[in-house]
Amino acid sequence: MSWAIEEWKEGLSPRVLQKIHELESQVDKLKKERQQRQFQLESLEAALQKQKQKVENEKNEAATLKRENQSLMELCDNLEKAKQKISHDLQVKESQVNIQSGQLNSSKKDIERLEQELKR
Repeated sequence: MSWAIEEWKEGLSPRVLQKIHELESQVDKLKKERQQRQFQLESLEAALQKQKQKVENEKNEAATLKRENQSLMELCDNLEKAKQKISHDLQVKESQVNIQSGQLNSSKKDIERLEQELKR
């Protein structure tokens, strides 16, 4: 098949043939360069897509972490409120125990006093 392609060149002067050869070489060189650039472009596009996916994944992870953080902050607030309530309840109960302890001591003294009076 290449003989048919080369057939049109028959009878051309050596200077013209040299120029045709230079142009064909330049065309081949430009085709190779184009292929290399196309490969570079495809590689860069693939890298860009990978980076975009990575950014999207990181955005999703950041949003998830933000929601989780918010949930944990709410949980901490609820636990702090529960702790304050329990602490208050404990203070109330300690106060009641102190009052009852005082009443018990007073009752014991009353009983002792009454027992002393009975003995007399």
